[in-house]
Amino acid sequence: MSDENVEVVWRAIAAVNARNIDGYLSYCTDDVELHTPVEPIAGTYAGAEDIKRFFADIEDAGPDFRIDVHGLEAIAADRVLASLHITSTGRSSGIPVETDPTNIYDFTEDKISCIRVFLDRNEALKALGLEE
Repeated sequence: MSDENVEVVWRAIAAVNARNIDGYLSYCTDDVELHTPVEPIAGTYAGAEDIKRFFADIEDAGPDFRIDVHGLEAIAADRVLASLHITSTGRSSGIPVETDPTNIYDFTEDKISCIRVFLDRNEALKALGLEE
């Protein structure tokens, strides 16, 4: 399933860039979880309503938010590692923001069940036991 999972991540990211969050959620389990670097403050986003709220907040803060894929790699039958580049411009400040997170996508029954976002690639690899 690893090649198919890579394709699912591509399609899910394309849906986010098209602002089709329902489309994005169609690639996810009903109880999908999103773990972000601000989890200690914001908590875990769990389920469709939380994911919709997360993307609505992102859209509100930076309406031109975009995810570009630098690489996707199936690292197990149920896991994909994504190297991404995210750009946005603050709605209020007009300040451009860029970051290069590494995401881990876990799959359950061919759907994304958990997304973990890391601002440091080595931290993502460490979480997987694959330190560089």
